[in-house]
Amino acid sequence: MVALPSLRGLQAFEAAARTGSFAAAAEELSISAAAVSQLIRTVEEQLGRQLFHRINRRAVLTEAGVEMLPRLSMALREIGSVARDVSGDAFRPRLVISVPPSMAMGWLSERLAGFVESHGAADISLRGDDDPVPFDHELVDIRLSYGPHYREHPTEEIARDAVYPVCAPTLASTNSENLAGLPLIHTDWGPTGASFPSWRNWFEASGSEPGRAAQRGLSANSSRAALDLAISGLGVALAQGIYCAQALEDGKLVRAAAQSLELRQPYCLTIPERCARRDAVAAFREWLVEECRRAVGSPALGVAAQRRL
Repeated sequence: MVALPSLRGLQAFEAAARTGSFAAAAEELSISAAAVSQLIRTVEEQLGRQLFHRINRRAVLTEAGVEMLPRLSMALREIGSVARDVSGDAFRPRLVISVPPSMAMGWLSERLAGFVESHGAADISLRGDDDPVPFDHELVDIRLSYGPHYREHPTEEIARDAVYPVCAPTLASTNSENLAGLPLIHTDWGPTGASFPSWRNWFEASGSEPGRAAQRGLSANSSRAALDLAISGLGVALAQGIYCAQALEDGKLVRAAAQSLELRQPYCLTIPERCARRDAVAAFREWLVEECRRAVGSPALGVAAQRRL
């Protein structure tokens, strides 16, 4: 039987590698940084492998360390679950959920209570992340993204969405097809994000001349911020159906015009193979897919024909 390395040493390595700092690992484990370093050296001697390059008081993972980290993190997490079960603590599955920042700030956070109510308590880490997401380093279980970014992991398309011109009821135009006289709210996901439909795109699809109105008005760098500006009555926003459906159902927003534009890419769900068979992951996947499809298919979005960009 192969001799196992020190469990305490493995904990020290995992904490240092995950946090990127011996000092942070020492604080997490309630020991000194020197003790963390010594524990890791002991593990390196036991394994016969160097796990960190020590350069000018900095510690950088070697290839062996990079390869070892995700598997060790999962193993330690499983050991923790076993310990909780044996000690009599009620089992609570842990989920690390990563979604775009706009979704974490409102849409998903407002719905999580429904998942807990129907599936039981869970330790959920909700992360608002831009792409790309470091799945193994952050132990992400499920990633919902706009577009298929992660071909190296199992990824499925779950919903197609569109953008709709929406505004507060008080701002609704008497001529619902002419928005040129209303203040417009623009959304720009920034130089590293996907291209978001512009008001010029919308006016061209509706067969009307945008003029200078397509360039004026408020601008936001997140879908959630643009939606909040519209709810506040500051203008008309092009909002994704997944985000604005509930506000339309509640009467906080109205459709300012019938024309909509289908987004270029679908919403995609990525689940690494290492956690795909976990019951909690499968349950959350099924619930999340249903919530997304219910939102983009809301009757409040209407049945007007969509045009592709």
